[in-house]
Amino acid sequence: MPTSEESEELLRIRHSCAHIMAMAVQKLRPKVQVTIGPWIERGFYYDFDTPEDERLTEADLKVIKKEMQRIIKADLPFTCEEVLPTEASQRIAAINEPYKQEILDGILARTPDAPITVYHIGGGEHKEHWWDLCGGPHVASTGKINPAAIDLESLAGAYWRGDEKRAMLQRVYGTAWKSKEQLKAYEQFKAEAARRDHRKLGAELELFSINEAAGPGLVFWHPKGAMVRHVIEDYWRQTHLARGYQLLYTPHVAKVDLWKTSGHYDFYRENMFDQMDIEEEQYQLRPMNCPFHIAIYKQGYYSYRDLPLRWCELGTVYRYERSGTMHGLFRVRGFTQDDAHIFCLPEQIAGEIVGVLALVEEVMGAFGFQKLEVNLSTRPEKSVGTDEIWSLAEGALRQALDQKGWDFQVDEGGGAFYGPKIDIKIRDAIGRKWQCSTIQLDFNLPERFQMMYVDANNERQQPIMIHRALLGSLERFFGILVENYAGAFPLWLAPVQARILPVTDAVAAYAREVAAQMRTAGIRVEVVSGERMAKLIRNAEKAKVPVMCVVGAKEAEARTLAVRTYAHGDAGQRPVADVIQRICEAAADHVDF
Repeated sequence: MPTSEESEELLRIRHSCAHIMAMAVQKLRPKVQVTIGPWIERGFYYDFDTPEDERLTEADLKVIKKEMQRIIKADLPFTCEEVLPTEASQRIAAINEPYKQEILDGILARTPDAPITVYHIGGGEHKEHWWDLCGGPHVASTGKINPAAIDLESLAGAYWRGDEKRAMLQRVYGTAWKSKEQLKAYEQFKAEAARRDHRKLGAELELFSINEAAGPGLVFWHPKGAMVRHVIEDYWRQTHLARGYQLLYTPHVAKVDLWKTSGHYDFYRENMFDQMDIEEEQYQLRPMNCPFHIAIYKQGYYSYRDLPLRWCELGTVYRYERSGTMHGLFRVRGFTQDDAHIFCLPEQIAGEIVGVLALVEEVMGAFGFQKLEVNLSTRPEKSVGTDEIWSLAEGALRQALDQKGWDFQVDEGGGAFYGPKIDIKIRDAIGRKWQCSTIQLDFNLPERFQMMYVDANNERQQPIMIHRALLGSLERFFGILVENYAGAFPLWLAPVQARILPVTDAVAAYAREVAAQMRTAGIRVEVVSGERMAKLIRNAEKAKVPVMCVVGAKEAEARTLAVRTYAHGDAGQRPVADVIQRICEAAADHVDF
């Protein structure tokens, strides 16, 4: 992991490279207009408005990179200048860059008194000069960047401001590092990530598909993928029931009035599908599960003695995502959240949060994720709820994290307007971080829906509502699992735990008999034959089956199996009963055979 100083240096390098790339593009394509060019994790990008006769192609990336390296070697200085808004507008008009003017207008609309800073590359005694609106930071000069440690990776389309009604721009992605060795390590990381790509493995292992004819962003679960999902869901339900949660099932659609009461209709409408007219009333596909759980709460009458209530649901929701933003299972239009809501008293918050944190630790550990990164987001400038309840809530979250002994970072003002939250990231097998678990307090919906309980003084009070998801969504989490394991699911999760491979048809009956015994023991097993044994084993390994059992005349006579595992290879001859027992025990303990 880089130190904070190294991270700051990389940020400066990448931010500077974005501007150098824009300068290079406009040098090579004078009619191109620039928009925004931020640094991102492991790199940077810039969006360009390119006329038809100057459209960029993948082949152009090498030319742009060469021009960037020339600018770097010229060692042109980066200088920052603060200007008045009127001066900035005049300069923008002089070079006919309307996107820069729109960016400037946005800055002034948000913060009218904000200083307007312009960063220059070159200028003065240097013949070359380029500038853009920017807040920095940058390196001192282009020569501070290692020209052998940069690369341009890909070309993509992106709507201006993410609005499909605005111009379609061309986005160039790049990466930049301190040294050539770091760049090489990153390229190896990229190659490994590509090998683990869940979209590729999903097709190869016949786990899922997204049928464009049926609609983008809609997932079709194939038998093997559906089996893994079934195992995940079963584990999820059993774990929650053991922790005192109660299961709910709620509709996928409701009258739009429910979403008006919750506020989603006003504040989340752009992410919701259009309403449906049914018998002169409007209905809405649900984008969230929480209003449905509140509707159930509202059907009851609760005393303080009844709280806390812990309700959970694997609830499928539907959200409108623009076609250009969807990505395999990671961003789809229909997905199932592992949702839960806890309704509790103010004094119960800390205890409930500790329980959720313990559940996060247990569940993520079961799937092999031991390293967690925790962030606590506190009250933003605009919020609902009293100072007292915010202080109590934030204190309870801190207390719960301290009680667990977890280190955490504080994001001051990063909470939602309706309550503070805890976000938890996991780290996968190649070091990538994934945001999955979220714990969020809500003072807004209980007020909007006028939720009540009766306290010890027989007075009506609003409960505290805790939103919480562990996996995030089953689709996205499944994609993370595929990439984490490179498709080789651990024994307990594998869609097929054992594959029996008969050498000849003469032992087929024995193979079927063994398979029947395994199924009776709860093992997911299949019998595959019809090819030479070398190919049967090779196909089983390509399918990443954890346990392969070869059956020949000798095994049939001795009532044994010649066992081979995906993880460790040849495991020798074993009695059938021993193999079944070992598979069952290993699956129950979440370990390899």
